[in-house]
Amino acid sequence: MHGHPGRPAARGRPPPPDRAGAARGAGRGPLNGRTQLAPGAALTLLALSVVLGMSPWFSAAATLPQLRGGWGLDAFQGSWLTLAVQLGFVAGAVVSAVLNLADRAQPRVLIATGALLAATSNAALLLHPALGGALLARAGVGAALALVYPPALRAMSAYFSRGRGLALGVMVGALTLGSASPHLVNALGGADWRVVVGVTSLLAVLGGLLALPVPPGPLGAKAPPFRPAQAWRVLTARGPALATLGYLGHMWELYAMWTWFGLFFGGVLTGAGQSDPVRGAALATFSVVGVGALGCVLGGVLGDRWGRTRLTELSMWLSGGAALALAGLLLLGSPSPGAVLALSLFWGFWIIADSAQFSTVVSEITPGEYVGTALTAQLALGFTLTAVTIALVPLLLPRLGWGGLFALWALGPLLGALAMRTLRGTPDAARIAGGRG
Repeated sequence: MHGHPGRPAARGRPPPPDRAGAARGAGRGPLNGRTQLAPGAALTLLALSVVLGMSPWFSAAATLPQLRGGWGLDAFQGSWLTLAVQLGFVAGAVVSAVLNLADRAQPRVLIATGALLAATSNAALLLHPALGGALLARAGVGAALALVYPPALRAMSAYFSRGRGLALGVMVGALTLGSASPHLVNALGGADWRVVVGVTSLLAVLGGLLALPVPPGPLGAKAPPFRPAQAWRVLTARGPALATLGYLGHMWELYAMWTWFGLFFGGVLTGAGQSDPVRGAALATFSVVGVGALGCVLGGVLGDRWGRTRLTELSMWLSGGAALALAGLLLLGSPSPGAVLALSLFWGFWIIADSAQFSTVVSEITPGEYVGTALTAQLALGFTLTAVTIALVPLLLPRLGWGGLFALWALGPLLGALAMRTLRGTPDAARIAGGRG
């Protein structure tokens, strides 16, 4: 994993010796002059921190029907409440990658700072700003959360060698639950968007505090020199480039589906004559997004035992296939809400099951001292793409309908699966998942 900081480690080099034993015994005292925490305890605390800290992400999307009605927004203006978060995250991630923040600062400090800033920006909506002010507040949420998610992944890669895919899968599962939580708050708290914003802001504060007891992991490298171009150098090497292409295929559909599923399913319920489609859509969206947390755990287990390129390829075939199947179901007529929800739950499970494995691959085949920078840069590219797919929905929906959009979303994972199959045939595969590829 380690090599010259300006280029990836030599291809074909055998995997580094497993240092998980050192990590597993690290909870009893100081190591290299630092107080350590057992890996399981660190994972638990950071997973809870991410669940709570990331909850402001979809606080506006979860209450979009209420915000549009109360603020007089059209569909395109409403979409920008989510787009602003994506673009803010991209901006924050780019700055973080250029400054090498995830590798040069303690993860717990970054996570706590980011969560508190996200809570503050999220709560600014309660001041009833004009649309411009609301968009700035949402962008602030995204930029702040760029200090939460990438450092959390970097932190776990420093605690786990064997079982890293599962550990990062748990972290992405935490992100998934955090993203789904506003929909649950909305369903339980009724249609008042202020409740959702207030509760998610408080949850983010608590999430930031939970990260503070977690010290740097025993497998972490020393803070590297400041090299702004390092992210580009790392991700343009063949192996990381293929992993990033696979990640882009995965992200093509993920956030578009997460953002717009509530609106889609609300229409399904309305067409079926349901009495409370807003609450029903919120519960369904929480279920479809939240079930992905289980997918992340299974993806982590299969990635560690079966191989990451195989798992990511399988997940994208199943996810893209589910999108196509749902498109076909809609073309047949007006399916029942139960049938749509059942297929959507399958889609929600597999759409995120592979997510952590792209980050894990990058952590295994890039220079160890710049893993955080590489992860942050990969995330920045992925979330840039999500802004495009989210923005396309209100423009294309009148022309394509939901069925056409779902078919369009399926293209990304199908192409991403081919990229991961190609990666499996490269020398870099020898350093992925202990040689399993």
